[in-house]
Amino acid sequence: MQSLLATLFLAFVIALPGTGKALYAWQPSPKEGLSENSKPESPEPPKPASEVSRRTELNLLGKTDTAAGESRRNENIQFNLVDNNALKELNVRLGTTVTVIQEFQPDRSYFGAEFGVVPRSPLHLGAGAFDKIHGRLHASHLNSIFSARSFFQVGDVQAAHENDYGFRLSLPAWDGAYLSVEGSQQKIRGSVNGNVLVPRPDERTPLATDPAIRAFVARLLAAYPLALPNRTDINERALNTNAPQHINSDTGATRLQQDVGARDRLLFSYLFTSQSVDAFQLVSGQNPDTDTRAHTARITWNRNWTATTLTDFSAGFDRVGSLLVPEENAVGPNISISGLTSLGPESAIPINRAMNMFRYGGMIRQLRDNHTWTAGFGLLRRQFNGIESDTHRGFFSFTNDFGRSSIENFRLGLATQHIRAIGNIHRGFRNWDMQYYAGDTWRVRPDLTLNLGLRYQPVTTPFEVNRFNIIPYGCDCNNVAPRFGLAYRMPSWLGTLRTAYGLDYGEIFPVTFGQVRFAPPVNHKIVIPSPYLLDPLGSLTHSGGVPDALSTTYVLDPELAVPYSHQYNFTWEPALASDWRIQLGYVGSRSHKLLLMWYTNRSHPVPGIPQTTATVNSRRADPRFAEIRRVINGSRGYFDAARVSLLLPHWRRVSMDAAFWYSKALDLGSSYSNTAYDQDSRLSRSQSEFLQGADMKGPSSFDQPFAFLWRLAYETPIILQRSNWVRQAFGNWNLSAVLLLKNGTPFTVLAGSDAPGYGNVDANGGDRPNLLDPSVLGRIIGDPDTSRERLPRSAFQYMEPTDERGNLGQNTFRKGGIRNVNAAVSKDWLVAGEKRLTFRAESINLLNTPQFAAPGNELALPNFGQITNTLNDGRTLRFMLQFAF
Repeated sequence: MQSLLATLFLAFVIALPGTGKALYAWQPSPKEGLSENSKPESPEPPKPASEVSRRTELNLLGKTDTAAGESRRNENIQFNLVDNNALKELNVRLGTTVTVIQEFQPDRSYFGAEFGVVPRSPLHLGAGAFDKIHGRLHASHLNSIFSARSFFQVGDVQAAHENDYGFRLSLPAWDGAYLSVEGSQQKIRGSVNGNVLVPRPDERTPLATDPAIRAFVARLLAAYPLALPNRTDINERALNTNAPQHINSDTGATRLQQDVGARDRLLFSYLFTSQSVDAFQLVSGQNPDTDTRAHTARITWNRNWTATTLTDFSAGFDRVGSLLVPEENAVGPNISISGLTSLGPESAIPINRAMNMFRYGGMIRQLRDNHTWTAGFGLLRRQFNGIESDTHRGFFSFTNDFGRSSIENFRLGLATQHIRAIGNIHRGFRNWDMQYYAGDTWRVRPDLTLNLGLRYQPVTTPFEVNRFNIIPYGCDCNNVAPRFGLAYRMPSWLGTLRTAYGLDYGEIFPVTFGQVRFAPPVNHKIVIPSPYLLDPLGSLTHSGGVPDALSTTYVLDPELAVPYSHQYNFTWEPALASDWRIQLGYVGSRSHKLLLMWYTNRSHPVPGIPQTTATVNSRRADPRFAEIRRVINGSRGYFDAARVSLLLPHWRRVSMDAAFWYSKALDLGSSYSNTAYDQDSRLSRSQSEFLQGADMKGPSSFDQPFAFLWRLAYETPIILQRSNWVRQAFGNWNLSAVLLLKNGTPFTVLAGSDAPGYGNVDANGGDRPNLLDPSVLGRIIGDPDTSRERLPRSAFQYMEPTDERGNLGQNTFRKGGIRNVNAAVSKDWLVAGEKRLTFRAESINLLNTPQFAAPGNELALPNFGQITNTLNDGRTLRFMLQFAF
């Protein structure tokens, strides 16, 4: 019934006829052109670019860009709320948005912008004055009583609600002074539903005969829910269950503008953002609790020297503090059991860090004849302080090994591997990022404009304040970035041609170079095969031998440099009749020196030594170490896309825009967002330490060939010749809908074990099987009812233990696509004068369409080929009330 009503509502939104004034005045930016980011006016204030980028910069949960067609994410797919993990999660879940940057401005970097990444805003504050008091109060509410079940959910939707409220006040404070204050809070009391893999009823007792080991295994088994598997139709161990998750978010900001005389202006701003996440625990201690605190302060001196010359000088301070700790019921070490949900948060927890960034900048702009000249500089002093972890809580892996299944080994207490790091991991790193730039916008003639620019971006070598570690690479001081643009207005209907080119630099992330803290001699990461479960460092192995313990070391390449990208595009906007606008465009990029972790000193076949997991440390080329993990500029990225955009801003009260793009993204194992750290390093890990690039070349993790975005809005007519209350109640309602269609992103089939009979026994995961049936390549695995048929085990075969790699490629299959509709209805009421009351009701994922996650992709596990999760949540309704004056 709910789906039927939702469908009828959507049909009503799309099909309503009408005449008269259009609701939206959609106009493409004169610089950026038409894109899906060109949003209409809306009763809900549009999100500024800074708010959109802040979501990914701070890894904030509870945010959804519904205007771009996004549905609410399924919270049961957890990621650590640090670094750029939110951006990578969006890339894998939603893919990218092909974006044409039609002018590469010299004062900012556009690295990754072709994928939809919002460039960082300039340091300088912009001016804005107002002659009277303005304000806004808003509140929104989302409640589970209006929510639909997600696809795999068993039982009713659990009680949950979300409240978001805030204010904004702007007023002239005193002579020449203008003050703005705003604040908001978001309180989410959610219930996360998800599938976890738990032991069957006959697997819930230990098999170990040693009483101490038996008690330890029993404690680990007790971390799983008491409830038995209830989705045996998809997996014999699948349990669909619920767990609460609480998120508290606070934002406060103030801004003061003081005019000093006729030419000078001082601007001050401060923004505070915090989020506290009491994470869901479908399995005890599964996810870390997180606290994030961010401060952003700016001061700008603006001076108009003449009518054609102005300058800005600014200083700023940014601080981001992140604390991620295990939940109180966590079992202690990280326990990985193939075929079951892992226990404890991952090995990178705990994290307690603070990033301080001191920013300074200056800019001069001058208009002279047909030229607009711009020049300036920016300096950033970075302080990266705190604690990072890498298996310091300990890690045990239980896999298919020793002739038994992983779950049998778990119940016996026979681990394949133990990893434990010991040492001082508190560090403080310092370095400088700089930029110097100049540019000119030259109007050659009325129909021809050229943009020229040049950036110079040296980056100094980081150093550790206590001299615990030495960063081996030198200053990256040859980073010169030219840019060029052209716009030509052709005669008559031929319209306008634009083309642009820019070279932009990324960054060596602090968490990337900060990994040297894990290297000897101050820290030792010890790898022990076949460990004794209760005392892996001090006792004999479970097979009775002496522990063969070696330390993993981390090495930064002495030639490590900042990644960079060549980006280029071309657009044609023919002149159409009436208000129709169309843009045909191409965008491409070639990215070089992308960061990648290269796992070397792996175990290789040695005559006379058995090829087993117990002998991995005896078969390494350098017997002093276990793995040697090298951070290198080891990958390249290739991206090409065609995009067609259509805009109809005014027609019979209807406004519409649509965009279709076709794209291809390839890389050699890592992309523009890869930090070469923790989970990123494992995703880009090749099967063997040899021929890394050849083994990992394939579609990028966010590759989506086809995408279509359609937005429609309609305003109901004014009701005339009726009483005032009828006109107020039923006239001028705004109806809008967003449709997003996309291919799914790719995934890789893995062997699922490194043990003999499955993988190459080199003490590293990431092994892929051999392909027996090429007809399955490229298949879309997007339906739980057919997934096992479309991805059959019979199409693959395990490699031999002495093989370097399987012949199956990287990212050769694709998840199911995105088919999402968001819709809203809203109305404004003029209360008195300029006072306005707005009501808005919004449905996210109106048709309750699931976006399926990848199937089980490890051939050795029982859930291979089974889809057991969705990437999005079920349908929700959100109500908003706003009063503006």
